[in-house]
Amino acid sequence: MDSEDPRAAALAVLQAALEDSGLGWEQPDPHTLVVTLPGTRKLSTTCSLRVGEHTLSVNAFVVRRPDENHESFYRWLLERNTRAYGLAYAIDRLGDVYLVGRLPLAAVTAPEVDRLLGAVLTNADEPFNTLLELGFASAIKREWEWRTKRGESTRNLAAFTRLTGASEPSAPAAEPPEG
Repeated sequence: MDSEDPRAAALAVLQAALEDSGLGWEQPDPHTLVVTLPGTRKLSTTCSLRVGEHTLSVNAFVVRRPDENHESFYRWLLERNTRAYGLAYAIDRLGDVYLVGRLPLAAVTAPEVDRLLGAVLTNADEPFNTLLELGFASAIKREWEWRTKRGESTRNLAAFTRLTGASEPSAPAAEPPEG
C-alpha cells in the first residue's frame, strides 16, 4: 500500500475496522465493502461502503416504497433527518428508502467507522416498526387476519397489536402428543 494514497489508506482502515468489529462483510470489488449489520426490529441492514477518489460513500437500504400514507411517511423521514449523524434518508426513483452519507477520506478512522455504522444501524433498525406502521398498516392488518383465520402464528406481528386490535400474538395450535 502506498502511504501517500488516501484511497488505499482509507480502504485499509475500513478493512481493519470491520475485521475488529466481528461483523460479516465482503469486498465485491476493489473499492467497495459491504457489511451486514444485525438488528432487533429489522433483522439485518446491508450497508455498502464505497471508497472514492476523495470520499467514502455510505449507502444502506432501509425499507421499500410505502403502500399508503405517503405524505406522513416521507415527512417523518425528513423530520428525522435533522437528528441523523453523518447520514440522511433518501429515496430512489421507485420511492424505496435508503440511508446515504459521505465522509472525506481524511476523516476515515476506526472510531469514525464505528460511529458511522452505529448511526446506520440506529437509523435503520430503531424506526423500522414505525415506518412499517406508517406505510404498510393495511398490509399488516390483512396479514394478521389471514394468519388468524388459518391458525398460524402471529408472533412476528406482536409489535403491531395496536394496529390489529389483538392483545397477544398467537402461536400455532399444538399437535396432540402421539401415543
